[in-house]
Amino acid sequence: MTAEQAQTETIAQDAAPAIPQDEDRLRADLYNFLGLMLSGPPDEMLLEQVAGLAGDDTDLGTAINALAKIARLTKPAAAEREFNKLFIGLGRGELLPYASYYLTGFLNEKPLASLRQDMAARGMTRAENVYEPEDNIASLMEMMGALIAGRFGSASPLSDQKQFYNKHIGPWAGHFFSDLEAAKNSVLYAAVGAVGRVFMDIEAEGFRMSAEQSA
Repeated sequence: MTAEQAQTETIAQDAAPAIPQDEDRLRADLYNFLGLMLSGPPDEMLLEQVAGLAGDDTDLGTAINALAKIARLTKPAAAEREFNKLFIGLGRGELLPYASYYLTGFLNEKPLASLRQDMAARGMTRAENVYEPEDNIASLMEMMGALIAGRFGSASPLSDQKQFYNKHIGPWAGHFFSDLEAAKNSVLYAAVGAVGRVFMDIEAEGFRMSAEQSA
């Protein structure tokens, strides 16, 4: 699974993209970062960028600092071997990072069909040369980041972000990131899993609080 295979190509609307607020920009950046790390093994440049990350004293900042520390000790060849064992393997990798699998136990099931309907409604489509199912974790992270940042025209309102998250990401992504964190072949990706797990908790709580405030 290469970066090109895992990423979902997007089609922009005619409207000019809205500029997200600082907090939303950071959210979009983190979603896009997770999508990038999960779409393919990081090269030397990306590892150097990850190694330069610095977090604060929050749970998320602590997880980011741990990831940066491991990235400084990781060579591209080692990251590629780890990625292949986790997601490719001989026949299949240690993990199957698809919503359909996590929610039904099988690939290409109803969660994928539902996602495709919601993608079409938001102007998203898979690139012609991509054969990876759209409900893989890398593409979903990219889609969520794009909705927040307004890559399809205007930035999606919080209510739409919440709907997409609760339907396609929230029910399973936290479980996946926990599995990634605990996978026997995870070293660098254990730290990626920790960042993803904490971030998913933050997002779920943020959406819950927004619902209470609007009630």
